Amino acid sequence: MTSKATFAAGCFWSVELFFQRVVGVSKTRVGYTNGTVENPTYTQVCSGKTGCAEAVELEYNPAEVSYNHLLDLFWSKHDPTTLNRQGNDFGTQYRSGIYYHSEEQKNQAIASKEKEQLKYKNPITTEILPAGVFYPAEEYHQRYLEKGGQCSTKNCTDKIRCYG
Repeated sequence: MTSKATFAAGCFWSVELFFQRVVGVSKTRVGYTNGTVENPTYTQVCSGKTGCAEAVELEYNPAEVSYNHLLDLFWSKHDPTTLNRQGNDFGTQYRSGIYYHSEEQKNQAIASKEKEQLKYKNPITTEILPAGVFYPAEEYHQRYLEKGGQCSTKNCTDKIRCYG
């Protein structure tokens, strides 16, 4: 049996590749969520007028990887104290977010955020909200970095290089 998890942590290409490498994650797809526009395009999302976050939806096997471990990985992947920005990418679509699919995920996300906050002087800006409708991004965005030649095999530790 698989479960879903949805995370936003900046540019979805690198977030997707990061989670593709995790044992227990069986499927990833990038897309847009928690906005106000139905079925938005990449161009619309980049305009900042849709309210959508670039996000990655995962299917995972809880017998192989726990949601708490996925949360730990999520926190390690980005700087959750920068509002609407990761690296050179900025805009509301690059915000940090955990979009939960159950009350159990919600409670685990809140607890993990409280624990993570102890590591930072600045406040964590990550939003924790119910998972809204997830609109898959255009096909060319799916597995983008893998298609560009970067390693997506489980446990791969090669540096992830983001490019556009």
